[in-house]
Amino acid sequence: MTAIDELLADARIPTGRPDAFDVGAALRRLARDAATATVEPDPAMVSAAQAGQRLSVVSRWVLNMPDAADHVDRFAQEPRTVDDGQLVIDGALVFACLLHLTGYRDSAQFWWQLAAGAGHRAAAYCLHLHHFSRGEVREARHWLHEVTDDVLLDSEAPDRLFLAVLETVASYVRRTGLSQASPPTAGLEMEVDRLAAAKTGHIVRPPDRRLADRLYDFTRSARHALHTTPATQ
Repeated sequence: MTAIDELLADARIPTGRPDAFDVGAALRRLARDAATATVEPDPAMVSAAQAGQRLSVVSRWVLNMPDAADHVDRFAQEPRTVDDGQLVIDGALVFACLLHLTGYRDSAQFWWQLAAGAGHRAAAYCLHLHHFSRGEVREARHWLHEVTDDVLLDSEAPDRLFLAVLETVASYVRRTGLSQASPPTAGLEMEVDRLAAAKTGHIVRPPDRRLADRLYDFTRSARHALHTTPATQ
């Protein structure tokens, strides 16, 4: 017998003995191998998911600020002619965070860009996380550069310390359970849906006094929930 014949003989599958191949044992072995196999997650997808979670935490923190409703109220009155521009910019930030939390992500991006273009560092950081969560690394890096480069904004522009502070806030919100204790209420979501229904184009229209009134009620309820809900570890 030649070497080739020996190889072919070894490779031959016997057919005369039905019990030569144990199907059940083979399936059990395959299941065991599948259970013990480890699939490494894609680092880019993990980073994007973490950025999205961090953005939601920061957005909830912004929405729960004691003066959030004041900012939106001023923004709703006349966003283009209010003398104190900083309040209007803060109102755009709060409104964008509310839009993000209620699912209007493209409109949130628009209003964050409005605030960030006027030099609002927190809005720029939100845009950094927003693009990062979508896997848009180039845009995310651009907005991070806007946050950290003091030449692009002003002499009081943020640095890495600002990012560290925001990270500390995000950790605090997660640790205390604030993000779960006071999510956007159905009332706020209904008001945002109302504004979205009246939009022209693809962007949700600016807030009005009715939304601001709802937000006043929401922030009062959120403060009450924070003081009555035990912190989660």
